[in-house]
Amino acid sequence: MCVAIIFPLHGFCQDADSVRQNMPEAFKEFERMFVPPAHYVVGRVAEPPVIDGNIDEKAWESAAWSGEFQDIEGCLSPRPKPAFLTKIKMLWDNEYLYVAAQLEEKHVWAKLDQYDQIVFYDNDFEVFIDPRNTTHHYFEIEINALNTIFDLYLPKPYNTGGSALISWDCKGLQHAVKVHGTLNDATDEDRGWTVEMAIPFKSLDAAPRDRSLWRINFSRVEWDTQVVDGKYIKKAGADGKPLPENNWVWSPQGVVNMHCPERWGYLMFSDAETQLPEFEMPYSELQRQWLWLVYYKQRKYMMEHRKYAASLQELGIDSAISINGIGNKLTMEATPFQFTAMIAGENDAAPPISINNEGLVRAFGRFGR
Repeated sequence: MCVAIIFPLHGFCQDADSVRQNMPEAFKEFERMFVPPAHYVVGRVAEPPVIDGNIDEKAWESAAWSGEFQDIEGCLSPRPKPAFLTKIKMLWDNEYLYVAAQLEEKHVWAKLDQYDQIVFYDNDFEVFIDPRNTTHHYFEIEINALNTIFDLYLPKPYNTGGSALISWDCKGLQHAVKVHGTLNDATDEDRGWTVEMAIPFKSLDAAPRDRSLWRINFSRVEWDTQVVDGKYIKKAGADGKPLPENNWVWSPQGVVNMHCPERWGYLMFSDAETQLPEFEMPYSELQRQWLWLVYYKQRKYMMEHRKYAASLQELGIDSAISINGIGNKLTMEATPFQFTAMIAGENDAAPPISINNEGLVRAFGRFGR
């Protein structure tokens, strides 16, 4: 039996019914994890922006705004639309990835003012970057309205036993915030705040070129607050603890967890300054969907049986797959406590790609790099 599949190439969903109708049956058990991620084509800039928080300057005119941020769980969740607009745009040159963000907000507040404090305890804006598209060795940068930075590096995601290295510093990072209103003044209403960053490629140990593909995502943490004695206080539940924060993101994760890099959006670099090319989904990304299906099914199997399945057949996955008319072979080797799955196009139509029980993805050859 050969299972045929053609994944959609458009960005994240706006129509839940349409997504469900187009979702192949094998993936519907984990449908929230297979909604197509957002994508952005970033163009070069000859005269870079001044990093001062002002995103109305000429340098940013050529960069397109992203779509509005969505709830982290995405369109297949009943969660409401975010209360305030958030959007981003990007540029690049040989040294930096430039990020601009607009965050609407009626009451702009922040308390944390020391470097490497846990900034998401305030309302904040966050950047997540996986330059190699392996889901390991990725970076996170957080900023609040006081322009306080919290930056960290993760060798692997938390859910596979990873720990954040807060000692990592994004050396050379330029960052600025502009408050459109008054900071920490509960007596008036504000318009929001804007963020600018210049993220040095050197600190990410990366050097993108034309058509390079990275994984990236952006998150906004928004706490429900009330004014008490002229100060902003987080609203609490019946247990006296703060209500859970709102998580609004550029490319929905499907789960309340930003540390699933396989769910981040796609960033494609272009040498063009204007008339940017259309986003092109590498064939290898379509192959990876099958590897992630194996991964999610194996994690579920482990929870239910306290061991990994020994074969694809036990997981209900066929080994012969047709992706966009090209035959592929899916294989897996497993012991009770570890596994590796691999997919490859028949007759060397596409180089092999593997995934292991820690979610580490390895591409053999240049395809998709």
